[in-house]
Amino acid sequence: MYTPDWVSKAVFYQIFPDRFAKSDTVPKPDRLEAWDSPPTVHGYKGGDLRGIIEKLDYLSDLGITALYFNPIFQSASNHRYHTYDYLQVDPMLGGNEALRDLIDACHAREMKVVLDGVFNHASRGFFQFHDILENKEHSPYLDWFHVNKFPLNAYTEHDIGYSAWWGMAALPKFNTTNPETREFLLSVAEYWLEFGIDGWRLDVPNEINDDVFWQEFRERCRAINPECYIVGEIWDDASHWLKGSQFDAVMNYEFTRAIFGFVGADTLNHEQVSKCGYVHIPTLNVEGFATEIEKVLTKHRAEVTQVQLNLLGSHDTPRAYTILGEDYAALKMSYLFLFSYVGAPCVYYGDELALKANHDPENRQSMPWSIPSTWDMDLRSYIQTLISLRKEQECLQIGAYKTLFAQDGVYVFARYTSESCMVGVLNTKHEAVDGWTFDVELEEIKGEFVDVLGVGGRLEPTQDPSSKALVLNAIAPRTAYLFKKL
Repeated sequence: MYTPDWVSKAVFYQIFPDRFAKSDTVPKPDRLEAWDSPPTVHGYKGGDLRGIIEKLDYLSDLGITALYFNPIFQSASNHRYHTYDYLQVDPMLGGNEALRDLIDACHAREMKVVLDGVFNHASRGFFQFHDILENKEHSPYLDWFHVNKFPLNAYTEHDIGYSAWWGMAALPKFNTTNPETREFLLSVAEYWLEFGIDGWRLDVPNEINDDVFWQEFRERCRAINPECYIVGEIWDDASHWLKGSQFDAVMNYEFTRAIFGFVGADTLNHEQVSKCGYVHIPTLNVEGFATEIEKVLTKHRAEVTQVQLNLLGSHDTPRAYTILGEDYAALKMSYLFLFSYVGAPCVYYGDELALKANHDPENRQSMPWSIPSTWDMDLRSYIQTLISLRKEQECLQIGAYKTLFAQDGVYVFARYTSESCMVGVLNTKHEAVDGWTFDVELEEIKGEFVDVLGVGGRLEPTQDPSSKALVLNAIAPRTAYLFKKL
């Protein structure tokens, strides 16, 4: 199985286009919500792609090298999962010309662009479905969808007469067994790769229960761009789709559950967790975390694990800071682990500023450009440093991973190659750690270390030159560390 080489070295940033940045150069309707007012389910803020171009300096400064966008195609919804026209970028976002300019601007900065592909369902406004609404059983597009009976009740949630995503009348489900529908969707994937995008994030791909469809999707995408990244939205075990013929990776929510369950064991906001796709995040002691993270590491082939999209937040979850019960120490430990673990780290827009918000629609608030007083610049600087270290240290990108110590609330791990080694320490205890030793068998992990974050802790060899042990000294409570081997 081949996965794109660039992904393991990338740092992703997820953007919800209506809420990230707004440019005065893109005409908009008059009835928009005020940018800094609380978000609503249906209201538009007016963010656009040219606004994103104007903020690329901000993203480059943070260290971002790849952008994942929520849907951008024409739609009658602020999130644009209700696709109206798959071949047109929404005019409110600036249209196809704005995407052309955005891709060119990103590629000039060596940033990749990944778009959200909504291929399971369309919208009531999608032409072929609209034709069925107008012409009923006489429509030539009847086989494009799963129509059960007439009349169709497209503006109610009961007895609608056709299959829809979670029974929502606004989202009629495609019939991908129909050759015309199938070809249309696959041609859409090809069209935008030819346009210049670098990959697809696939929305609810498990609901297209058709391995052959996804196998053909992969083959045709790869034929256009052999380095195309194909990442699916799968919340639980994704083994079925990661055997080599369908997706490269998935959004790694299993990783997120593990780190949140460990560092946030005492503070998790279980009420908000229950309102999103997590449903439940089990709390973990350090031994349980070590076991769980090893499962995440070894569940798939190494080439898959290297390109998993690791994340702490997304448009489908409450903000990371909120899920962690606004435990700032837990948030920082989570970020250190995110940027040190195997796979591609992804930051949900604004999370680098410690934004707080409950589940949808609150977690889709506008980026607070005009109120910098709300920015947590310490966290942004911390993340910026972690990104810089990841980009500088090859072992944090492609190195092997090993748990070194997991006991009494303290977790120690290493990323290493034959050329370099970094050791991370997560102390979830409310007490300091001093003089704790643990054995190290691998030569790559023995030696002298320096604290690269300047937190003040020490990782040192014992005084006995024949010993295989390393010693943790001056490790502060509820603090994360990264040590570099000299």
